[in-house]
Amino acid sequence: MSFNMSMSKASTFTDLENWLNERRVTEVECLVPDLTGVARGKILPRGKFTEDRGMRLPEAVVAMGVTGEFPESGPYYDVISPTDKDMHLRPDPSTVRIVPWASNPTAQVIHDCFDPAGKLIPFAPRSVLRRVCELYEAEGLVPVVAPELEFYLVARNTDPNTLLRPPIGRSGRAETSRQAYSIDAVNEFDPLFEDIYDYCEKMELNVDTLIHEVGAGQMEINFFHAHPLGLADEVFFFKRTVREAALRHNMYATFMAKPIAGEPGSAMHVHQSILSKETGLNIFSNPDGSESEAFFHYIGGLQRYIPAAMALVAPYVNSYRRLSRDTAAPINIAWGHDNRTVGIRSPIATPQARRVENRVIGADANPYVALAMTLACGYLGIKNKIKPKPEMKGDAYLSPYSLPRSLGEALDWLRRESDLHEVLGREFVTVYSEIKEMEFAEFMKVISPWEREHLLLLV
Repeated sequence: MSFNMSMSKASTFTDLENWLNERRVTEVECLVPDLTGVARGKILPRGKFTEDRGMRLPEAVVAMGVTGEFPESGPYYDVISPTDKDMHLRPDPSTVRIVPWASNPTAQVIHDCFDPAGKLIPFAPRSVLRRVCELYEAEGLVPVVAPELEFYLVARNTDPNTLLRPPIGRSGRAETSRQAYSIDAVNEFDPLFEDIYDYCEKMELNVDTLIHEVGAGQMEINFFHAHPLGLADEVFFFKRTVREAALRHNMYATFMAKPIAGEPGSAMHVHQSILSKETGLNIFSNPDGSESEAFFHYIGGLQRYIPAAMALVAPYVNSYRRLSRDTAAPINIAWGHDNRTVGIRSPIATPQARRVENRVIGADANPYVALAMTLACGYLGIKNKIKPKPEMKGDAYLSPYSLPRSLGEALDWLRRESDLHEVLGREFVTVYSEIKEMEFAEFMKVISPWEREHLLLLV
């Protein structure tokens, strides 16, 4: 299987400077993805960026909750200094992209996070994915992935207490029914998607197919197969791009896992295969084209560890509203060939393109954490030669739930799975778990309309 590295031309700081000169860049957005996937950082004048070749930020900037809060005490501060120390951010030249919607020539560059000794900050999302990729490299293996990212277009909504609704298209009407794979339904938003594709082309994002998904106003974009780190960068950029383009067309784009009651949730399905670094061949296939032991062991690893890792790819209370029988999302980690009811699917493919699709990941997941999670589970399967359960040949929705049903339960499972701690890094699991516990506690302070409707006068 060949794949597009989908990387910008810059590979050194000299290349980066030439790239900025050629485009007459006057400002640089210095970005670092936090645990939520939000772009943090600073905007620097070009001269300041060239002079510093990086910047400093408090290390907790990449380890805050979605509300911007931090834990008040606990194991979080065994990893992150309570004195609010700085980390040094260094630009990765290969990530430089133009900001196509900026009024002045502006570039955006993703940075890696380092401590004073020059070591990667272990709880930064990009560091975690690097760590997992290096484990594969040490085994002479190269992971290849291709995400399929779903999202909803919704009408502008400035009141959190008001239900979300599909936006108005070219016809002047909003969708009121499901339009899976409808070309005309996509064409309703042609001006928006023309801008999205134009932005993606200027940013050198290798997006592939656009389709209308099942839900009203729900879309899906597919990415070409590539190396995980570069693709995580592209998903990070793409989410930012779609939100910006939607705002310019008087609507919102949301990657919430379950934004609208009664409509399907949004996923980030991740296709993955593993190549031999020496031969370039797909290790999921034997020379005769049959499925290899590595293929089955990889699936075995996903089945063994995904339930304990769900907090990483279903990171919010809302995420678990998607994972139910009536939302077209997996409820267990059964596997099967060309079976969309399972959590782990093997699509129809040639032997060299044989791959595994992880269908449990939500669109709300941080792309770096999501790819690290699924590759870590597969890695443990290959290393420990874990055999998968028998293939599911029927409807997996008729089988019992085998995934955690809430964020609190998922965090309990994650804390108990020491194998994942070793692969992903104990510092990362500690910080991540503490942040999610804090978010869960914040949510539990909110009284929902359902509770007022059904409990107020009846209990």
